[in-house]
Amino acid sequence: MRTSIATVCLSGALDRKLHAAADAGFDGVEIFEPDLVVSQHSPEEIAALADRLGLALDLYQPFRDAEGVDDASFGDVVRRARAKFALMNRMGIDTMLVCSNVATATRDSDDVSARQLAALGDVAGEHGIRLAYEALAWGRFVDDYRHAWRIVERADHPQVGVCLDSFHILSRGHDPAGIEQIPGDKIFFLQLADAPVLTMDVLSWSRHHRLFPGEGGFDLPAFLGHVLRAGYEGPISLEVFNDTFRQTDPERTALQARRSLRWLEDHAAAAGVGAGMEPLPDVQHPTAFGFVEVKGEDTSPVEALLGQLGFTFRGRHRTKPVRLWSAGDAYVVCNEQHARDSAPSLAALGFDVTDPRAGERRAEALAAPTRFRQAYAGEQELPTFAAPDGTEIMLSAATGSGREPGWVDEFEGGSPPPGSTILGVDHVNLVQPWQHYDEAALFYESVLALHAQPAQEVAGPAGLVLSRVMRTADGAVRLALNLLPAGLAAGAGLPQHVAFATSDVRAAVEHGRRHGLRVLDVPDNYYEDLTARFDLDPDFVTSLRSLDLLYDRDADGEFLHCYTRTIGDVFFELVERRQAYDGFGAPNAPVRLAAQTVVA
Repeated sequence: MRTSIATVCLSGALDRKLHAAADAGFDGVEIFEPDLVVSQHSPEEIAALADRLGLALDLYQPFRDAEGVDDASFGDVVRRARAKFALMNRMGIDTMLVCSNVATATRDSDDVSARQLAALGDVAGEHGIRLAYEALAWGRFVDDYRHAWRIVERADHPQVGVCLDSFHILSRGHDPAGIEQIPGDKIFFLQLADAPVLTMDVLSWSRHHRLFPGEGGFDLPAFLGHVLRAGYEGPISLEVFNDTFRQTDPERTALQARRSLRWLEDHAAAAGVGAGMEPLPDVQHPTAFGFVEVKGEDTSPVEALLGQLGFTFRGRHRTKPVRLWSAGDAYVVCNEQHARDSAPSLAALGFDVTDPRAGERRAEALAAPTRFRQAYAGEQELPTFAAPDGTEIMLSAATGSGREPGWVDEFEGGSPPPGSTILGVDHVNLVQPWQHYDEAALFYESVLALHAQPAQEVAGPAGLVLSRVMRTADGAVRLALNLLPAGLAAGAGLPQHVAFATSDVRAAVEHGRRHGLRVLDVPDNYYEDLTARFDLDPDFVTSLRSLDLLYDRDADGEFLHCYTRTIGDVFFELVERRQAYDGFGAPNAPVRLAAQTVVA
């Protein structure tokens, strides 16, 4: 599979964009004309740089206002086109993107558009150039790829074909199945972009909110399947307009973009479409959270809190300044190694998988940054790599219910765990920096095959918090990614947290209180509102109030939960799910956020 990326996807000067694309492993680039216009380098210098980097220059774009115009205006179109064709010859680019007319179209006639495209094709042919005609989603008369193809068919010119852009097709709700009716050799170029499902004007949606494959709500594996079954053999290219990518490191964005195409290639290979599509190493679906790691210069306050929650001290690691606490199937590692001047924070997540080494190979194939952790003789080596926010992801071999992981034996001097109401880790909330939020979703989708749920907005004292849950189908692993607003530092009311599942949250809190536990205070106003929202027994509400417990209910069941105070940048939650409740108590999140602000 030949891969390409439009330079508009990346920030910075054109020469740096080319370096970033090459370093990420792309085969070619689309030259976005404004990037060339503002470059300090000549077209010949850009072409020479691309050649040195091993990059093909696959497309020059965009050429606008080309068809559907009166005869006098078309003369100017031809003049502009000749100048651009000469420029493309200087750069060695043989394909130009021609957009359906938005601004100057005055003639709603397929005959006129076809005739004018054919005339442009004649001029392009003189320069050895092909024209890829694209239906913009906001084109004045042509906004549907099927309409664009009818015009290209009518033009019947060897230099004129179509460009298919997933955003322009899927954002308008057009059925992509019709792509398979287009001869593959008349699909001159393919551009891919994902996007969140939004309700807004399509031009603003396109200009500001496109995403890389796997980060949004479009079914791009199915879309690509239609294109490949049509017989398309050209580059698979990304064209993503996104305000975040225009402000972030181009090298990192290029790696993110390449990972998205690797993920997409894996889906195409699994579907058996497209020659040369290479599958990734088998995905290792997590079967459970293996452990969570809290790291800081002094983790003793966290350990005291764990003791209040009913966790048992299992011992100190025999070679490292690391201690282990457990309750049920929940394991918390407290790490003071290399953490000088650091407040406690959530540093790593362990996932139980069937084959950790297979998971490691998949992560490497997706260019996930690897991390080294010293392991001595007799200690388990856990494959480790970094998520976009820096959280370390570690893979351990699943042992099955009721059996402890082998690495637990590396901790000495602790006590065997007694019975506990705590069952295991229910979910983990990770705050994401604004520039890595979408990258994180793609990371967990592609590396661990966690499925993204629809994002939700939660009102907090500092503004709206956007939350997207990544999870396994069976709910054994639930990972909530919360968007950290730009300008808001980590720890300012949005610390990360671990939720522990319990069979009886009231018993767990009562036990904790006897050992000094103080959960987050819930205002009386909340319980008055709760009584109004749900028809609850007054004695039940009183019991909730007495323990500062929060409550939610839906058609599938009930949810009781509470939160601890924050230590450094981490806090804990106790949750009790009743019947088949599968949510997270989202209506209660504003109460928690406001209460944490008061405490802070």
